[in-house]
Amino acid sequence: MTDDVPVLIVGGSLVGLSAAVFLGARGVPSLVVERHVGTAIHPRAALVNQRTMETYRAVGIESEIEEAAGREFVQNGAIVSVESLGGKELDWYFREINEGVEDLSPSARIFITQIGLEPILLAKAKEVGADVRYGAEVVGLDQDGDGVTARIRPRDGGEEQTVRAQYVVAADGAHSPIRQRLGVAMLGHGSFSDSITIYFRADVRELLGERNLSVIYVFHPRLVGFFRFSIDGKAGFLVVNATIDDDGNRSTAIGEDMSEETCIGYVRLALGAPDLPVQIENVQRWAATADWAERFSEGRIMIAGDAAHVMPPTGGFGGNTGVQDAYDLAWKLQYVLDGTASPALLDTYDAERRPVGEFATEQAYTRYVLRLDPGLGKENLQPIVREDAVELGYRYRSEAIEADADDDGLSWEDPHAPTARPGTRAPHLEVDRNGSSVSTLDLFGRDFVLLAGAEGQAWCEAAASAGKELGVSVEAYREGAHFGSDRFAELYGVGSAGAVLVRPDGFVAWRARDSAGDLAAALRRALSR
Repeated sequence: MTDDVPVLIVGGSLVGLSAAVFLGARGVPSLVVERHVGTAIHPRAALVNQRTMETYRAVGIESEIEEAAGREFVQNGAIVSVESLGGKELDWYFREINEGVEDLSPSARIFITQIGLEPILLAKAKEVGADVRYGAEVVGLDQDGDGVTARIRPRDGGEEQTVRAQYVVAADGAHSPIRQRLGVAMLGHGSFSDSITIYFRADVRELLGERNLSVIYVFHPRLVGFFRFSIDGKAGFLVVNATIDDDGNRSTAIGEDMSEETCIGYVRLALGAPDLPVQIENVQRWAATADWAERFSEGRIMIAGDAAHVMPPTGGFGGNTGVQDAYDLAWKLQYVLDGTASPALLDTYDAERRPVGEFATEQAYTRYVLRLDPGLGKENLQPIVREDAVELGYRYRSEAIEADADDDGLSWEDPHAPTARPGTRAPHLEVDRNGSSVSTLDLFGRDFVLLAGAEGQAWCEAAASAGKELGVSVEAYREGAHFGSDRFAELYGVGSAGAVLVRPDGFVAWRARDSAGDLAAALRRALSR
């Protein structure tokens, strides 16, 4: 039996399901194949950053995710380091996770596990037309000039099926069989710790006290790792990255002994409570790694998420970077599949997302070395960039961006001082629209959007003309006529007679500071890119 689908997504966890949601919201059905029998059963990837929440906001599920997050964690907690939970506090990295970033986005950073998030993504993916098949795996993949043929086999031994897809998104994890079949090498730092995650039950409420602690790094004389706890303070998990013996020798080979007795000892040590009753529920072994793929696409196959970049959890960048891979891909796949753009648009996926994946991986690695294992060596570390810049400040450079003549050449910017330069995320600004206060970000997410200054009516007319000629939908908004703001022209760097063109993913594609010259020709050139 053979099925035809526009997009086959291999991997139905956080990134794969997000890709299905983003594609479906654009009218592109997909087939999702996941080897596990259902959504996540272990509470990984607890921090969802502002940019990722913006992508979920664009498809209408932000509030539902926030509600689910509130059932799992007290939100806006601190990130700290301690000698043990009941012992000495060492440092406070964040007093509140949203401290200082409240004005950067209409969306907040939240804590939610994949156990809480994936069912929401699954329901939305099905609602917008995705076919999600659990307990199956792709056992063969062959591409040609017209598409990709995949062989899918149920893991329970059922009948094998052949699927013909126009494109494939490989979101099949850190050990991606598809990436390996394609011969795509990984670059970076490799693996540097045989770590474990211990899921346990224990009543830690007295040890927590009144502190709202979301992530707790543990720097004990005998153990290095970090905690997260459930909202009721009666369960949690401990990641152990290294141990130190009586002679001060450090070991990162933690996974060699995952016995219940050893794990209870680790938990009690990190809690600072040698006699506390502890019940071990599960132990997972994993390698702390900091790598990225040498390329993110091969013909009609794109790799995303952990298949494209694997990073330690320090900073919470991993899953977020993967979701943002999927968001970049979704509008480009839609435009190519419906004939609006040529397949060359998909070449910009690698050009745009690979540098971002490398940047996030290096930032996670630097944090790991400085916070958890200085013994790895501080030479040649990428200097630390603030979390909000990693989340919101990265910049795209590709054929789908027309840079300013005075381009500064930087790969990221401070989101507290946004420039709206082409390639950057269009900055958040609260504006008045039809009597209500909305974010400029709420104008983006479907088609191209042109924002013009108060004297930019000619740009709006040119956008309609250029869009009609090229067969591309362009929504045009002019300050004073379609939205009200006294900061737009300055923030977006366009003046009263200029305009900015924003892509469907909310990134600036082109900008003009005045209305000189042939406006329609300028917009045709920008859109044609």
